[in-house]
Amino acid sequence: MDYLTHNLWLVWTLISVLALILEVSSGTFYIMCFAIGAACAVVVSLFAAPFWVQVLAFIVFSAGSVLGVRPFVVRYLHSSDREQASNADALIGREGIVVEDIPERSTGYVKIDGDMWQARMDAYTGAAVSGDRVRVVARDSIILSVERL
Repeated sequence: MDYLTHNLWLVWTLISVLALILEVSSGTFYIMCFAIGAACAVVVSLFAAPFWVQVLAFIVFSAGSVLGVRPFVVRYLHSSDREQASNADALIGREGIVVEDIPERSTGYVKIDGDMWQARMDAYTGAAVSGDRVRVVARDSIILSVERL
């Protein structure tokens, strides 16, 4: 115990490493801020500063990281999340095969990635028969609008 009180940099290093390990499992980037604060406390402890100064450095740099570093990291890593289509919207632009004829002004079925979808032909493109390759151009609820390739 006496060893640790004389080498507080080791304690702060342990706190920093543990915080980084915990951050990997959480992904919120809050615990990373504590790792940054502990790393700054390591630097302060190397200058033989009193323990209360080290704790103050830990608090100040952790809070500063939450306010300054975390928003930047979150914005950088999650910048493309809003651009990705999901669920049925992700089908737009995909290609499929007609498995049940699609008559003019009526619906049939297409197969896209192994899933069956009700579909109708895009306006003024005529009918599609089984085996035709089509591309999804729009979606209205659960009915896809397709065009022949």
